[in-house]
Amino acid sequence: MTNYFEESLELHRKSRGKMEIVSKVPLNNRDDLSMAYTPGVARPCEVIAENPDESYNLTMKGNAVAVLSDGSSVLGLGDIGPAAALPVMEGKAILFKEFANIDAIPLCVHAATDADMIEVGKAIAPTFGGINLEDIKAPRCFAVEAALQDIGIPVFHDDQHGTAIVLLAALTNGAKVLGKKLEDLKIVINGAGAAGTAIARILRCVNFDPDVCVSVRDVLVCDSKGIISSHRDRLSPEKTTLLNYSNRSDMEGTLQDALKGADAFIGVSRGNIVNGADIKLMARDPIVLAMANPIPEIMPDVAKEAGAAIVGTGRSDFPNQVNNVLAFPGIFRGALDAHAARITKKMKLAAVLALAEAVENPSVDFILPDTLDRSVAMKVAAAVAKAAL
Repeated sequence: MTNYFEESLELHRKSRGKMEIVSKVPLNNRDDLSMAYTPGVARPCEVIAENPDESYNLTMKGNAVAVLSDGSSVLGLGDIGPAAALPVMEGKAILFKEFANIDAIPLCVHAATDADMIEVGKAIAPTFGGINLEDIKAPRCFAVEAALQDIGIPVFHDDQHGTAIVLLAALTNGAKVLGKKLEDLKIVINGAGAAGTAIARILRCVNFDPDVCVSVRDVLVCDSKGIISSHRDRLSPEKTTLLNYSNRSDMEGTLQDALKGADAFIGVSRGNIVNGADIKLMARDPIVLAMANPIPEIMPDVAKEAGAAIVGTGRSDFPNQVNNVLAFPGIFRGALDAHAARITKKMKLAAVLALAEAVENPSVDFILPDTLDRSVAMKVAAAVAKAAL
């Protein structure tokens, strides 16, 4: 079996990272140099000074996204800091390029406070057409994203909304395959951080247009201490807010209590915390989307043997990979093409629908497109741009 960890280390060491800068223009003689740099470059500068929107036509801005992180919540590694987060941000950048032809630049920064991170976002806005916030811990990620919504370019926290968009597309097709309706489903989410919160909000259509967003029957969100309910002491403000749109019966108890009769389990927490006996507590033919990386909350074979009808993970080596690469390249491509100032809820729902419809004939092992399908980003981009306009 391939040891991806050690082979990846060798790949990164050999290539010294995963990306480089390539010039779009020639630099073969003095005329080339005079056009690309001095004296000719002064004229584009003057035009942009007169009309800042020209930066979209005369510079990289119209096709550039910053992948901004403080390294405080990386994959399953936690708070490892900005330097250690750089390999992930480089990876994100090459995915932008590969799937949507977007020039993404990783920016891993030291930010001691929320205000510091917000100031960085505002400061870099003139250079980029969008900012993808990545691997920033909760609740900082909520504060930073909210504060950057009016800086004139789209700012999108992928760990929240990218995850929620792909998850809802998977759940939509999964319910379709099983002959179920979204509005009838009881969902259990394990993990109350950025991803779990965003998933709960989109599943319950919080602040989404009710005419186009279908809310599930109920969502129970669990953390390491069990079901989040009003009976819990010392809940954080973020978890208290969750109760406005989850746990309608104010149920208390463990994750296992929550799973009784549930139609779907969504894991955005840590590996190996659910077993076959837990799956047997759920309703008949449940959907299990265990997305912890690199080890899912329950391995697919164990979940299937216990009665799960559809199983997905975040990994590439199992069917139904629930991965954000299906969403963020197309979302930013559409936003850039539309010159959108922000990514709205309407644009997010358009991405969900486009992603679900990209699978013509969904089945138990094919509820989402293949993550290497290059056509998906363009389908999502077209839908997002249309929604933006």
